[in-house]
Amino acid sequence: MEKVRVAVVGIGNCASSLIQGIHYYQDGPDEDARRGVGLLHPEIQGYGPGDIEVVAAVDIDARKVGRPLHEAVFALPNNTKAFYSDFRYDNVIVAMGNVLDGVADHMQHYPEHQRFVVADRPNAAVKDIVKLLRESGAEILMNYVPVGSQKATEFYAECCLQTGVSLINCIPVFIVSDPAWGRRFTQAGIPCVGDDVKAQLGATIVHRVLTWLFKERGAEITATYQLNTGGNTDFLNMLNQSRLQSKRISKTEAVQSQLDVPLPDDQVHIGPADFVPWQKDNKICFCRIEGKGFGGVPLNIELRLSVEDSPNSAGETIDAIRCCKLARERGLAGPLVGVSAFTMKHPPVQFTDYEAMRMLEEFIAAEGQPAPERYQPAKREKQPTPAK
Repeated sequence: MEKVRVAVVGIGNCASSLIQGIHYYQDGPDEDARRGVGLLHPEIQGYGPGDIEVVAAVDIDARKVGRPLHEAVFALPNNTKAFYSDFRYDNVIVAMGNVLDGVADHMQHYPEHQRFVVADRPNAAVKDIVKLLRESGAEILMNYVPVGSQKATEFYAECCLQTGVSLINCIPVFIVSDPAWGRRFTQAGIPCVGDDVKAQLGATIVHRVLTWLFKERGAEITATYQLNTGGNTDFLNMLNQSRLQSKRISKTEAVQSQLDVPLPDDQVHIGPADFVPWQKDNKICFCRIEGKGFGGVPLNIELRLSVEDSPNSAGETIDAIRCCKLARERGLAGPLVGVSAFTMKHPPVQFTDYEAMRMLEEFIAAEGQPAPERYQPAKREKQPTPAK
């Protein structure tokens, strides 16, 4: 079976976790690696994590550009956990990208170990990235540029369209979920997945499930918030409120979509709250849901969730990559609705997580075939009519 050839743009914490995980599940010496602990799908139509091969890498940071990928994934300002490092990428040297709007101005006021340091090299043009993608043989591009990088994301999306490379857009800039961009990928015959990766067990998925639980149990939500803090470059970048519009939309719609009637804007607040340097890649979520139950009696849920942010995202992207490969093999084009609904916060169409799981499993099994038994709705037996 051939490899899934991937290019990665933005060699930050998320890329580091994904690349570590590819090799951990292939070569890791411990029992967790052998059992596939942390993987929803140890295999997808024969493709395991070790069948993903990173063939090209792009960044703009001076500590990463020009270095082999196996060094760049652990270079500053990355601060996620190093859970596996026994791998090498001597032939994959990190290329200079195009900065555009990828670096927020306020970062210059923070220490170098916390922020981006732009390399003193010319910005790449579209033709440079197109050449890199073609020469490397990449078939999927992972977009991990910072939140708020509208121009940079569109730049790499154009590169995908020019080369026939699929886009997996992991940030909240709306490409795959934008009808105009979606049509362009469909017309070009290229499958794509996006937007804004949903963590394996993170703040958004937990908030969505609790929201769904209220609805399914007949309770009414009257107000909710989700406040998140962290100490990675993502949270430092998001201190600039002007970069947060699409992020707030993505996270808020992900939760509101689970309600039959969305909450008024002044009764819902979801988004990053602050940058706490010592947290590093640890993300703390504070969530509260207020509502009314039987008799209109008030009730509420308060939750504190602590997760390592970047491995959490890799738990979804490792499936999105392999599903995108299947789509290419099957000759599919345009946004992959079911795959995006399960792995992304802002897909082209929102579904409940149960529905998204069913669609994902049916996609993996093959279009038109049923999902595995454990994802089928339980059938309710018809009860006999009581005798009069």
